[in-house]
Amino acid sequence: MNVVVLISANAEWEAVKPLFPNAPITHTPFGESIHPAPAPSHLKPENPTPDPWNLTLLHSNWGKISSAAVMQYAIDHLSPDLLVNLGTCGGFEGCVSQGDVILVERTFVYDILELMEEGDITPFYASDLDLGWIAEPYPFPVRRGALASADSDLLPEKIALLKSKGAIAADWESAALAWVAQKNKVRLLILRAVSDVVHEQGSDAYNNYEVFRERTREIMKLLFDQLPGWLSSVRL
Repeated sequence: MNVVVLISANAEWEAVKPLFPNAPITHTPFGESIHPAPAPSHLKPENPTPDPWNLTLLHSNWGKISSAAVMQYAIDHLSPDLLVNLGTCGGFEGCVSQGDVILVERTFVYDILELMEEGDITPFYASDLDLGWIAEPYPFPVRRGALASADSDLLPEKIALLKSKGAIAADWESAALAWVAQKNKVRLLILRAVSDVVHEQGSDAYNNYEVFRERTREIMKLLFDQLPGWLSSVRL
């Protein structure tokens, strides 16, 4: 099975590269890539590894524009059977806790401002992810839920609106990735772990990049530890 894993934020990509110290780093028009990606070096020999799969890692970079472009590039040039996005997100206080892993089942964009029609969030860039090809029970505990995306860190004053639309967390890229995958009819698995919980006063990671970076390292290691289990759950 040809699997392409997209890693978005710079901090996420920098956390992933040390997990593959012996893998060659190449470049796409958009950034670095790792192929073939062997089992992460920190996995114990007795643990399952991604080796049975043809695994390529791409740095899709941050924000919706780059994410959409790299997603289409991956589909056109790598012909993946499965696309995976692993990363972080900001959770909503009262909905999730720090460290929770979200299996994304719906995405939407919330930073498009349309003044000529009624409505605060356009449905055009909303996507429902088909997850029926993942065998249940899932290999690891997750929260299924909706993620809202914008080219912005999460502003506390937006949380009430996003909750009313069904979201439990927010990020920068998932909606763009899901929209392009849906248009191309390619299976996409998005797993995002909560790096920080945002409340009315903000988040403990705001204005504290080291907190975010350290949590990102822990999250990316966890998600790659779990990746073989998720790949084994794919119904071919």
